[in-house]
Amino acid sequence: MSIKPESPLRWLNVNVIATALITKALVLIFGATALRTMTAQPLGPDDSFLAIWNRWDAGHYLNIAANGYTVIGDDRFLIVFFPFYPALIATFQLVFRDYLVSAFIVSAVASIVISIVFRELVRLDFNEKTSQRAVLFLFIFPTSYFLHIPYTESVFLSLTIGCFLATRKKMWLAAGALGAAACVTRINGLILIPAIAFEVWEEFRETRRIDKTWLWLLLIPAGFALYLLLNYYVTGDPLMFITYQREHWYRYFRFPWEGIWETAKRINNPKPVDAMMNGVQELLFVGIGLFATIAGWKYLRNSYRVWMAANWLLFVSTSFVLSVPRYTITLFPLFILMSRAARRSWVLKVLFVAWSILFLALFSAQFVRGLWAF
Repeated sequence: MSIKPESPLRWLNVNVIATALITKALVLIFGATALRTMTAQPLGPDDSFLAIWNRWDAGHYLNIAANGYTVIGDDRFLIVFFPFYPALIATFQLVFRDYLVSAFIVSAVASIVISIVFRELVRLDFNEKTSQRAVLFLFIFPTSYFLHIPYTESVFLSLTIGCFLATRKKMWLAAGALGAAACVTRINGLILIPAIAFEVWEEFRETRRIDKTWLWLLLIPAGFALYLLLNYYVTGDPLMFITYQREHWYRYFRFPWEGIWETAKRINNPKPVDAMMNGVQELLFVGIGLFATIAGWKYLRNSYRVWMAANWLLFVSTSFVLSVPRYTITLFPLFILMSRAARRSWVLKVLFVAWSILFLALFSAQFVRGLWAF
């Protein structure tokens, strides 16, 4: 059964756009307030309203946007960071003349797109309240501050959800293009290939015919091929990013239980903050992802199941499990499950909202202070 195209204007729901903008404003204001309060100092020249969020990987993306990739010095290792997000920053910089401001604008536009396409995707299966509540849970999630700062989360999630939405609406060219862009943004864009394949299979089962427009989906792996070509062009080796991940960043494949066990041992770290952030919280979000994947299996589409399970395995099948709380935000079906659960129980609704907001405040305050927060 084909889905009739609808006017894009119907997608522009004021409530979900307001959710994205209001939470964005509150997170950025809270970050500046928290830093000034905890340090008892005014923001200095190197700690402007936006610069306080330029921490950790954010600086790498801004560096790539300004200078590109290189084979010289420590910056040669930046090839492990995919190019689509810094390319967007560099493009916006041509207008706004500032890389940091441009990065925030890119993330702002992408976060608004997320609110629109995520609501529309959820509405294909559930009612309006469920869809808007899912958007809310996404934007108040404890690590949702990454949607508003110079990180790839907002762009990647907008492309990924957009790819799923285009697929569900049989817009195969759009699905292929969005999936290709996702594959040039993050490594887990590749998981779209098996996930979207299940949507193709569902249509085939329904129609019993092969649609030649499915060929547009070949753009998805082609996007990753572009990243391999970039590696070859810059370094002479299409797989150099794997070498650098292992030799410089010390990231390589391990069985899930090995990485999880190493994370569990961090709980005994003599430094309480490291034990909490690198041990307890990492394990907690590993558990959240696993529980949602298993418990939600009954309620999710096959493509969503693949997206959840394969991403979770990617997060934990590594030499050391790190940043899982941040990665978890890309598991968008999680927020659909939370919305469905909250509909059935006001206790769960209060629990989800209170836990999310409290830890969003904690983690974002840690981040702006330059302390590790995923």
